[in-house]
Amino acid sequence: MPDLTLPEEPKEKRTNGIYGERHCKFLKEHRKVMYWDLLTQGKLYSYLCDVDEQARNRLEHITKQMAEKEGINEQLKSENQMEWIGKMTNIRNRAMEIVNHEIIYA
Repeated sequence: MPDLTLPEEPKEKRTNGIYGERHCKFLKEHRKVMYWDLLTQGKLYSYLCDVDEQARNRLEHITKQMAEKEGINEQLKSENQMEWIGKMTNIRNRAMEIVNHEIIYA
């Protein structure tokens, strides 16, 4: 009986955040071959950390761009916090949809 073990991945100080976990779930359900290839090569953890970092950076970039384009700034935040919160929540949700489409579920 062969003794099969997976290669150990070097544990980096990076974390596999929420976006990495979402992408991992997507891979398990829809891209099984890619998931098993990364897992058996010992590259899954670092790949998911990279996906998480890319998603966070893209989300931040898109959110800033949309806020600037729509004129949402610190002045609005100081004058009318509830309006600012509503607009920023709307922007964040739209940006999250873009990130999901481009990175997480692609």
